[in-house]
Amino acid sequence: MSDNRRVTHPAAPGLAHADALARRPRVVVVGAGIAGLTAATGLAERGVDVDVIEREVHLGGRVGGWTDTAGGADVAMNRGFHAFFRQYYNLRSLLRRVDPDLSMLTPVDDYPLVDAEGRTDTFRNLPKTPPLNALAFALRSPTFRLRDLLRLDARKAAPLIAVSVPEIYRQLDHVDAESFLTDINFPYAARHLAFDVFSRSFFSRPRDLSAAELAAMFHIYFLGSSEGLLFDVANANFDVALWNPLRATLEERGVKFHTGVALRTVPGEDGGFAVGVDTGAEFTGDGVVLATDVTGLRAIVDASPSLGTENWRSAVANLGGAAPFVVHRLWLDRPVDDSRPAFLATGGLPPLDNVSVLNRYEREAREWAAHTGGAVVELHAYAATNDPDEVKAALLGRLHELFPETAAARIVDERVLVRADCPRFAPGDFAGRPTVATPHPGLVLAGDGIRVDLPVALMERAATTGWLAANALLARFGLAGHELHTVPTSGRYRPLHRLAERQFPS
Repeated sequence: MSDNRRVTHPAAPGLAHADALARRPRVVVVGAGIAGLTAATGLAERGVDVDVIEREVHLGGRVGGWTDTAGGADVAMNRGFHAFFRQYYNLRSLLRRVDPDLSMLTPVDDYPLVDAEGRTDTFRNLPKTPPLNALAFALRSPTFRLRDLLRLDARKAAPLIAVSVPEIYRQLDHVDAESFLTDINFPYAARHLAFDVFSRSFFSRPRDLSAAELAAMFHIYFLGSSEGLLFDVANANFDVALWNPLRATLEERGVKFHTGVALRTVPGEDGGFAVGVDTGAEFTGDGVVLATDVTGLRAIVDASPSLGTENWRSAVANLGGAAPFVVHRLWLDRPVDDSRPAFLATGGLPPLDNVSVLNRYEREAREWAAHTGGAVVELHAYAATNDPDEVKAALLGRLHELFPETAAARIVDERVLVRADCPRFAPGDFAGRPTVATPHPGLVLAGDGIRVDLPVALMERAATTGWLAANALLARFGLAGHELHTVPTSGRYRPLHRLAERQFPS
């Protein structure tokens, strides 16, 4: 919250607590990822009774953690590292319900980016204030020269520098990110390290990602915020650091969790909802929050023919998924070199996108490494469309290239996760994407695949839609909502906005 130009989005007024109502409302939240847990928090804090239904046995969704066994010992496992940026105001607000000081997060001092030629970019010691941050990054980068800056087509690049949300989607959502970068003459070598990182955050290749989403990401992390480009990470496995403490906090407020339970149908509203699950149980409520992934949402709506209008059902059915991603976690019998960073991003080294040395920051991995003298290393391949066995072998080869000392290490144990449950953000998707509100006043959506006309992305989009879903139901019950914060909704430089407006007149 260090950026004095961040935007506060006020909450609707209302009663402070449901105790003031004639009857306490009840809401069923489907999905216990970030979006669902945020919605449950927003509702419970106003005294609403909440049932949370989650098909997995653990909380957190794609940021969940659980215990596995490797090398004969219990070990922590999850689906890969997540960066908690300082401009994730609404996600951090959720975590502050557990600890106002956010002591479960630890800062990362750098996040170097290396390409196939060994050139390395770094975010260390960059100024925080835009545009000095982006300018300093460009000028000290070995892949981006001053002559490259002069070759950029300023008129065509103006929307990238003068982002306004949601206007940027009208301007660029029909274009793919790769074509846009080519059109503005952005240098290819720098593109690998500067923009591919953003597109891979959506588990997409640049040719499959909306240019508007790329521009919005550039605004959120570079030119729209002075929170900086470095981030924090959870200092223990996600279940231990984040979700078990939040669950305890919510249970103290009366929230009931039902894990290992899958939703089947949601009948249309008729004085309330009766939600059926695969165990045969039924959960009734005055409202429902569907906070599932896009595959789950499509299945629920398809199985609930009384829900929504034809157009809305079509919008849900048209939601797409991103390409699969692979996480390869290795428990090695020896440490990696002390010079290796906790995180290393790569460009032009397919299929490898990221290397994480977990024992540098995660408590459980650090304890395992200290006990065995080894290391816990994780390799990520985003948008991995090849055979998983081929991807696994190629990832290991890339690790040996980048960290040669690992070639002689014995693999004590390993896990390979292949998942394909992230939302798609392809060109043209934005306009038809369903929003938090639905044709049923008592039914709302939340999740990182749901449309929200604010400058948020990834985990922060999930948290923001969770708060918005809670606020929509709270307003219906006559209860006060929760204020939100975002980076500025438009760029800071009016001359560039005028240039962008000439490029894309209304």
